[in-house]
Amino acid sequence: MNAQKRNIDVWLIYRCVECDSTYNLTILSRTKPELIKKDLFSKFSENDEKLSWEYAFSSEIGRKNGVELDYSSVEYEILHDDILINEILDAEGEVVAFKIRTHFEFGLKLSSVIRFCLGVSSNLLNQMIEAEAIFVSEGCLLKKRKVKDGDIVFVNKEKLRNMYIFRGML
Repeated sequence: MNAQKRNIDVWLIYRCVECDSTYNLTILSRTKPELIKKDLFSKFSENDEKLSWEYAFSSEIGRKNGVELDYSSVEYEILHDDILINEILDAEGEVVAFKIRTHFEFGLKLSSVIRFCLGVSSNLLNQMIEAEAIFVSEGCLLKKRKVKDGDIVFVNKEKLRNMYIFRGML
């Protein structure tokens, strides 16, 4: 954070681990302090780690800075309840819903998360998508969609059961 007369600049400063050069990613530029919410201003002043991570993974901030953020080396862990297809088929109701929670959006494919959590192959997930047994509320193509906080994945039990029966998997 830097103050110039009555204006505030806020950056994330990146340092290359290979060449030690730095890059300033602009969060706020030439902004009047009174236009920044007090709690946000305080977090900027204190170099709040959680807030820094939020901005580091913000595709919007990357877009505004004209940079492509590379998340290929990001390590992550998927925490989930183990659930089998048979348990989904035995659950109450016509549709089973799963809500995705993430602190950061870093280009992880939703299809990868679904495959991991349900323990299914890419081929089987594709069959589930084609049979419309699994979908998201926006109707986006699951294979290309990136994970966003709050995504809800739906499984239509009847279509899943019919798919399994048709393919001789039950």
